[in-house]
Amino acid sequence: MAKRSRKYSEAAKLVDKAKRYSLEEAVELAKKTSITKFDATVEVSFRMNLDSRKAEQNLRGAIVLPYGSGKSRSVLVLSKLPDKQKEATAAGADYVGVLNTLKRLKADGSNSKSSLLHLI
Repeated sequence: MAKRSRKYSEAAKLVDKAKRYSLEEAVELAKKTSITKFDATVEVSFRMNLDSRKAEQNLRGAIVLPYGSGKSRSVLVLSKLPDKQKEATAAGADYVGVLNTLKRLKADGSNSKSSLLHLI
């Protein structure tokens, strides 16, 4: 059997493995039993009792993380058509245009991997 540290042993005493905790209690317990000096990761599992073979029981959805994923994306639209340029600007594109936009990107030193290229 592996030997555990004193901090781990003390934290393990606070957890009752036979008890089912509510969400609030579980979050509070996770904060109390954290023995690391950095922001730790918590894994959550849910038993939904869904049969994925049946179309009406599939679970679909999306969530927005409070601090994002840490990556930012830029949208570049290359178009000569003025109405499409206005449409792209209204939709929130970061860069809109043709030749002058490419020159400006090169001057800025933007990373091509983080840019989304959309051709119209």
